[in-house]
Amino acid sequence: MPANGTFFGDLLTQISERGRAMLDLGRDRKPTGGQKAASIVSLCERLLSGRGEASRVALAQEILARYGGLKTGERIAFFEALAQAFAVDRAALDRAIAAHVADPTERSIAGLHAASEPRRQELIRRLNLAPGATGVLVGMRAALLDVLSRRPDLSSVDRDFTHLFTSWFNRGFLVLRRIDWSTPANVLEKIIRYEAVHEIRDWDDLRARVDSPDRRCYAFFHPALIDEPLIFVEVALMREMPGAIAPLLAGKRTPLDPATAKVAVFYSISNCQTGLGGVSFGNFLIKQVVEEISRELPGLGSFVTLSPVPGFRAWLEGERASASSVVLTEADRRALQGLDWQDLAQNPAAQEVLTPVLTALAAHYFLIARSPKGRPQDPVARFHLGNGARLERINPFGDVSEKGLRQAAGLMVNYRYVQEDIEANHEAFFDKGRIVASPQVHRMLRAESQQAALVAG
Repeated sequence: MPANGTFFGDLLTQISERGRAMLDLGRDRKPTGGQKAASIVSLCERLLSGRGEASRVALAQEILARYGGLKTGERIAFFEALAQAFAVDRAALDRAIAAHVADPTERSIAGLHAASEPRRQELIRRLNLAPGATGVLVGMRAALLDVLSRRPDLSSVDRDFTHLFTSWFNRGFLVLRRIDWSTPANVLEKIIRYEAVHEIRDWDDLRARVDSPDRRCYAFFHPALIDEPLIFVEVALMREMPGAIAPLLAGKRTPLDPATAKVAVFYSISNCQTGLGGVSFGNFLIKQVVEEISRELPGLGSFVTLSPVPGFRAWLEGERASASSVVLTEADRRALQGLDWQDLAQNPAAQEVLTPVLTALAAHYFLIARSPKGRPQDPVARFHLGNGARLERINPFGDVSEKGLRQAAGLMVNYRYVQEDIEANHEAFFDKGRIVASPQVHRMLRAESQQAALVAG
């Protein structure tokens, strides 16, 4: 992959310029209008058939430059060409199959493997020769994801992007960096922009999160995307496991001496690059941050999250709208009837009445409810449980912000990472579909839900 901003990146630029001169790729010859996508496809064919390194780099740079000038409809036309014109060569695949049947050797297996690969995978690899190409290709996939729900026929293109990105963004290439007040301003600006869980209001808010002695922020970077965080996590050092987010985000608080901290709390994890969706970094990030903080503060005894529950409110409203719901009791329906959710933020008495209702329903939501694919309903739960954490505690009204009430009816939860249990929990989740939870969470289940849990195994 090109190393932007380095000696090698400059070298690639020089090679590209020489190649452009050789190929006579003048900007005055750019097509316009409906010809744009077709002209790019033609250049892609030339890129796949070319052999010289200089010409390949120049062609790749030209293709990406022209792609950058496409409008939405023209980009879709380009993706259609990737799906159709650069798919598997069926004739070559048939020949490889026949050769393997006739002579099943390691050589014929290699030929079969090569023939079964779509042409667009090699095309994307060659496009990545251009200086700065990796970032452009990540943006290209983000544009593809924008239309994928309406164009499922393009999913094969997305699978190839994902396949290649999984290799290119392998954990071995990722660099963990601590983000603090000395981090370059352009990176800090991106941390503000990419924060997806708890909005960073201004620079003072950011400084409180990255520069206080009891706060930490870590991000993964990749050598091909200079100063572009891929994912970052915010950590609070505390004496005990928290149940609400407001105290962690308070502007005026007395920082804790890190040496007295007993718990590291992961309270926000944000993916930064839409085009890398589905390429998992979070599990590696959490594990490495645990190792990093443990070296710095060996007195820490517990690693937990304070996590949002973005799917809970929608699930709850679906149960309320269903006359046949077996989850809600009549008492639940009466308690939830006519609620002004936003008013709850300033109504402790109403919160107290609703706490046992929401706690029991939340226990059912996590331990019993499943998506049509048989997985936990909540995406954050799928992430942490899949990483080997256990569901430790349910916190009604842990987040009474507008967003917290709208998405989760104010609910937050703690997941706990216990190093010696992570592998077993991970296997229980993926192999048996079992949700590993603390006894406290299991006790919150009503009798009917407990019976359902026993049936579910």
